[in-house]
Amino acid sequence: MPKTKTKAQSDDPELIKEWSLPVEATFGSAVRVKGILQEIRSRLPPAVRKSLDIKSGELTLVMPETSKTAFRATSSIVSESLQGIADLPIIPREIEDILGITSSERKRWLEDGRLPSAGTRTVRLQGRARRITFHVFDPRVVEDLLNRGAVDEWREEDAAAKAENRRRAAYQAKLPRSQAEDAAHGLRGWDELGSEGLLR
Repeated sequence: MPKTKTKAQSDDPELIKEWSLPVEATFGSAVRVKGILQEIRSRLPPAVRKSLDIKSGELTLVMPETSKTAFRATSSIVSESLQGIADLPIIPREIEDILGITSSERKRWLEDGRLPSAGTRTVRLQGRARRITFHVFDPRVVEDLLNRGAVDEWREEDAAAKAENRRRAAYQAKLPRSQAEDAAHGLRGWDELGSEGLLR
C-alpha cells in the first residue's frame, strides 16, 4: 500500500511517497527489485526519473515541496505502473539471481528446452547505438521452477550425463588400443573368416 507523508525540514521541505513491492513480484531478489525500479523509471519523464529510488526495500519518491504538481503526476504513473508488476517478464540477470544459477547454466537449459523462454526483448545500451536482444522469462514459470526444486534436479541430470559422456569417451579411446594389441598378437584375418562363414 502506498504511504504519503510530508517531511518537514528547516530549510528544504520534501514530498515523499513510498510503495511496498510484493514478494510475488520480487522473489526476494535485490537484482529483481533493481530491475523493477529501472522499468518504472523508464516510464517516467527524464527530468524526474532520479527522484524515484529504492530505500529499505520500498520504492520511494522524493521531490521538493515546490513540485506538488509534478509529484502528483509522477506518483500517479508509479502507482499505475505497479498494477500487475508481478507479471513483469524476468530478464537474464534477474533469473540467475532468483534461481541461484550461472550464466552458462541459464544458456544451456534455455537451449535444451528445460528453461522455457517467454519471448525476447531488444534494448539499446545506454550511451551506445548498438542494440541487444535477449530472452525473458515468465514469472509464474520461474515460481514453479522454484517450488519444485527444478534446478537441483537439472544439475543432477547434467552430472549424470557428464559422467556417461566421460565413460563413453574412455571406452572409445580404449578401442584403438585393443585393436592394436590384437594386431600385435597376430589376431588377424577375423574379418575374412567371418565373410567365409567359418565363424558361424
